[in-house]
Amino acid sequence: MKSRKSMFLLVFLFSLSIFAQKKQLWAKSFLNEKAPELVVEEWISEQPDTKGKFILIDFWATWCGPCIRAIPELNAFHEKFKDDLVVIGISDESKEKINSFKKVKIDYYSAIDTKETLKNIYEVQGIPHCVLIDPKGIVRWEGFPTLKGEELTEKVISKIIEKYK
Repeated sequence: MKSRKSMFLLVFLFSLSIFAQKKQLWAKSFLNEKAPELVVEEWISEQPDTKGKFILIDFWATWCGPCIRAIPELNAFHEKFKDDLVVIGISDESKEKINSFKKVKIDYYSAIDTKETLKNIYEVQGIPHCVLIDPKGIVRWEGFPTLKGEELTEKVISKIIEKYK
């Protein structure tokens, strides 16, 4: 009986700790800190001009269902905020794998990082993982873009741009 109570208490405390966290991250947090330098192995698209712009980095892969579902929304962000925001998809897969990906068209910038240099700096453990950086290089949003209650939306991006432009 005592072990059952102990087990219940452990499960209860573990559950509390999960719900007490503000936002679940599957990467190291850089929120409100200087973002690591943007390093990619090779650009698949042309290299974007990021000077004076907000940068939205999306760590993704061709096999990742949530990543693929996020592409149309990232395309929309790329179009809607083109004067202020550069959207960059970064995959650790090969150039051939990315170029042969045809499920959804990617309209934003794209790069590969097969050595996972940037992914390791951010300690990304789950994808998609997005990072929104202001023009001064400070991370203003980070996380799983479709996390319930913490979604990265047009409204969220708009507010961040308005506040940190």
